[in-house]
Amino acid sequence: MSEILYSKITDALVSDGYIIIPNAIGSDLSQNLCTLAKNLQNFKRAGISLHKTINANARRDKILWLNHDNAAQSDFLNFTEGLKEFLNRELFIGLSYFESHFAIYGAGDFYEKHYDAFASSKNRVVTVVYYLNENWVSERDGGELVIYDANDAVIDKVLPASDTLVVFMSEKFPHEVLEAKRERYSIAGWFRVDVKEV
Repeated sequence: MSEILYSKITDALVSDGYIIIPNAIGSDLSQNLCTLAKNLQNFKRAGISLHKTINANARRDKILWLNHDNAAQSDFLNFTEGLKEFLNRELFIGLSYFESHFAIYGAGDFYEKHYDAFASSKNRVVTVVYYLNENWVSERDGGELVIYDANDAVIDKVLPASDTLVVFMSEKFPHEVLEAKRERYSIAGWFRVDVKEV
């Protein structure tokens, strides 16, 4: 199953630069990760830019970096490790590692339009977003991911529904998170080409 999904993602990155996949990895994993995120402590206000500057006018979510401390996180990270190996094998893009964090948006939180690859650093190559929210309704709950093209035209608007996976080229697509009207959970991550700091 993973090989088929990896191939689908790879083909879409080549042809379109992005892909949105509902019911992607498994509802059990999504639910387990959501339950975990709701019970974890030590979430911190997320920063922007390489300097991790806190700017509540641009971004209001809180984050906590993933690790292998439990089965749910390990299952997701193992999935992304397989995707990294597949992308490297098929596209020869030299991805070196994957970093990711949980993100919690409370009611009223948003993230203004931005690129994931910082202007002064070309290390982030492929972005992965995985949504964990059950029973999410756009009109009631907000919090959609809006993806733009280079000319600021809207390409797609993604409902942050459980087990929805979004993958796109980090330098190619500006995007934003619209204001959430209730607590919203996701994982955001990036395949990078630099050397991981230890």
